[in-house]
Amino acid sequence: MSEQKPSSSDKVSRRGFVGASAAAAAAAATQMPAASAADANSRIRIGFIGPGGRGFGAHVKTLAKLRSEGANIDLVAVSEVYKKQEDTVCEFIKKETGVEAKRYVDYNDMLADKDVDAVCIGTPDHWHHRQIIDSLRAGKHVYTEKPMTKTVEEALDVAKVWRETGRVMQVGVQSTSLKVWDQARELIDAGKLGKVLGFQTEYFRNSAVGQWRYYKLDKQMTPETIDWNRWLGVDAGLAPKMDFDRAVYAQWRCYWPFGSGMFTDLFVHRTTAMLKATGLRYPARVVGAGGIYLELDTRDVPDVATVVADYNEGCQGLITATMCNENSRIKQVIRGHNGAFEFGNGESFTDFKFVAERPQVTFNSDLKDEVIQTDLTAEELKKADTTYLHFKNWLEAMQAGKPELCNNTPDLGAAAVVTVILGAMSYRNGKVYQFDAANGSYTEGNAGWAKRWETLSDERAKPKHVPGWHAGDTGSSLKAEEYQKLAGPWVGGKDPAAS
Repeated sequence: MSEQKPSSSDKVSRRGFVGASAAAAAAAATQMPAASAADANSRIRIGFIGPGGRGFGAHVKTLAKLRSEGANIDLVAVSEVYKKQEDTVCEFIKKETGVEAKRYVDYNDMLADKDVDAVCIGTPDHWHHRQIIDSLRAGKHVYTEKPMTKTVEEALDVAKVWRETGRVMQVGVQSTSLKVWDQARELIDAGKLGKVLGFQTEYFRNSAVGQWRYYKLDKQMTPETIDWNRWLGVDAGLAPKMDFDRAVYAQWRCYWPFGSGMFTDLFVHRTTAMLKATGLRYPARVVGAGGIYLELDTRDVPDVATVVADYNEGCQGLITATMCNENSRIKQVIRGHNGAFEFGNGESFTDFKFVAERPQVTFNSDLKDEVIQTDLTAEELKKADTTYLHFKNWLEAMQAGKPELCNNTPDLGAAAVVTVILGAMSYRNGKVYQFDAANGSYTEGNAGWAKRWETLSDERAKPKHVPGWHAGDTGSSLKAEEYQKLAGPWVGGKDPAAS
């Protein structure tokens, strides 16, 4: 199934709809209205919007575990379109916590409930923006599954409203709660890698049945047990009315109207981590590629894809994978002129490697290959997985009333999702996109990007650096050989070296 694409004129005209720019969305957290800190003895009452597979398995169960360990929370409300799933979630909450969760057909009725302080959103991507905005404006704290939104405009809007409301919001890229990215960032800013040139990352998978087809279809999934039009969002204008289809309901990640396949389901994980480690945020230029090369099973989204993102800071990001091969992954790497950081695949890191460049290039014989330990041991990671750490961080931020304490705030979430969404758009539309963070807008690419760097080279400008860099010219300069003085045009036939 394919969604109808807007014309190029429609896309151009709607790019400027966000009142606040991406730059405003990335303003300092101190400019936000203060969220009220919870009383040390008060309980945070949490509701769940669309607790399907991930929403139940990760959101509900993890929070129930944290509650059993003493967290001052209660799981009090559920809004779910599938009756069987609603029963499963509510029965679990009753068994594990003793609370009879309220049941809501319309999530807005939950948001109107003064006995609900926060919500977890586990619905398909096309609902995220509306439910996040409604929740924030209703005064609720928010935990939302990734991707934060389905479109670029929605991402910028969420970041804007989050800042206006001052609520605590966590975007569900759980690996951002590992301190390894902060640790890498500190070393990068101090010049450990020298001039940062770029990153590469991945999310390879393989499946005998096709990616996302492992979400089982059940005969109990019918128009009588599932509020189909509500799930689609027909009345909300989120999707057109269409015939009921179990595969669309359970395996929606395969279809463009509801998600963007690996771009937003998987690439956003790794991209967010790389942005957190480097300090980079919005891309300046993005191109995407790929195709459906094996999983030709009526899906819309590719099974091989790559996104290349260029940044104004003079860096490039490569995000690549296939859904049909898993055991030959590329390494996750951040590269600089003096060396590189190599990370493991996946989300659990007890260490990472520094791979030094040769001293003939760095002019620093003290730089050696080394293994850098992180703050968590393998045993600690086993006891507290990243999802657990991420929810724990969200609860701590709510308890403190400090939105900026979240490890994946909407400004970081917006930067990551803008990158992968532009990559998906590039793949679908066959175009390169350039993003203007100052104005929160994107346009089709042109020759200006390459010309910019050529001009800087002609001017012998200094290299640009990632935000937070405080290492001066460390690993950021070249030592020209004497013979290079012989270079230059022979103006009027005169040798430039004859002086």
